[in-house]
Amino acid sequence: MPQSETIHCQLLVIGAGMAGMAAALFAANRNISTVQVGIPGEILYASGLIDLLGVHPIEKRRQWRNPWSAIAAVSRSLPNHPYARISEKAIRRALDECLTALKSAGLPYRHYKDRNADVVTPAGSIKRTYAVPDSMWNGVTAWRHKRPCLIVDFDGLKGFSARQIQSVLRDKWPALRTARVVFPNQHAELYPERLAQALELPAIRNRLVATVLPLLKDAKALGFPAIFGIYQTMEVMAGLQKNIGIPVFEVPTLPPAIAGLRLKNAFEQILPTLGVRTLYHRILTRAKASKKGHFSFKLADNQKVLVIEAQAAILATGRFIGQGLAADRNRIHETVFDLPVSQPEDRTQWHRESLLDPAGHDINKAGLEVDDNFQPLTTAGRPAHKNLYAAGSILSHADWIRMKCGSGLAIATAHAAVNAYLENRNQRRREPLTG
Repeated sequence: MPQSETIHCQLLVIGAGMAGMAAALFAANRNISTVQVGIPGEILYASGLIDLLGVHPIEKRRQWRNPWSAIAAVSRSLPNHPYARISEKAIRRALDECLTALKSAGLPYRHYKDRNADVVTPAGSIKRTYAVPDSMWNGVTAWRHKRPCLIVDFDGLKGFSARQIQSVLRDKWPALRTARVVFPNQHAELYPERLAQALELPAIRNRLVATVLPLLKDAKALGFPAIFGIYQTMEVMAGLQKNIGIPVFEVPTLPPAIAGLRLKNAFEQILPTLGVRTLYHRILTRAKASKKGHFSFKLADNQKVLVIEAQAAILATGRFIGQGLAADRNRIHETVFDLPVSQPEDRTQWHRESLLDPAGHDINKAGLEVDDNFQPLTTAGRPAHKNLYAAGSILSHADWIRMKCGSGLAIATAHAAVNAYLENRNQRRREPLTG
């Protein structure tokens, strides 16, 4: 017979993507006893960039330099968008709190106060984003000032071509050059994770420095694919920069990427030290709500029966990749509580005829309707459960891929959901007893 264990907590965070990680962080920072359950693989697909808002309206493909002005415009024109339920001040606090925590884990970010930064992508396009890993920031300034720059790639590394970047940006950045080199100690097929681990060894870094120094010529900055280590990114970057003598930077790579792995590792380092009990790679097999509004969850486990008794829960399970949503031939389902999903009436309306239609696809806006407390609503417009909240990409009305607001939206709504839970809990405690 398998052993049984019951875990009691004030808040259960369901999900281990960016929204789930941020929600667990914010809850722990507020002394809320927290358990987090989920599969953290989704965060590996993160670019490492913290998009706040870059495009609105989608159909006009308008790109915004000032993300705060963009959010204000979204709030006016799309009153059901999640950003419309959060003040600018609250969004700034959420980002600051999250970025401060990541910095404490050795993953610092940089950003302008009131403008998006432009980041060169592996396709050679320019991505407008808000917060950029410190390891990529020198690339932002090199592009902005069009400084003489060399981008290096490695023979045998798939999915990253410095020549591709140069071919796209040649007219806009004529001082950009490229070179392909053999990675030091190369004995097998190249993968970004293997290269990142190798660069944490000083001897490998020194050999790479010796390889690229003769190629610099007039370069004032030197770019590499994002492989500056996994756990020692800033040390790797500092070591390369010191010995090369000019600013170095990373260019984001295709997912699953090292930058996403760093985010995952940073949160997994931070959360247990704050008292969060993390139960990753576990799947909920049962979720029930009591008459008092508390929850009982059962988890699949090969060795024991795990039951979580939680006073409240935040649903941050993501969309289809995170398995928060699932679709059959007729409709889209929410997978944990079977909550109503806002979606087109007919499956034929999920997608437009053209994959690249400027207006996007309505399936990307499907998700949970919530109130101003980020509590999921029934079809009648009332909270589905008095102690249930939702955050992240599972929310409706946010085509975050096309609007370029994925991580920012996840962080901001997680912050709002945690604070709403705390306020509601404290409000109930302040209510006088009757009867």
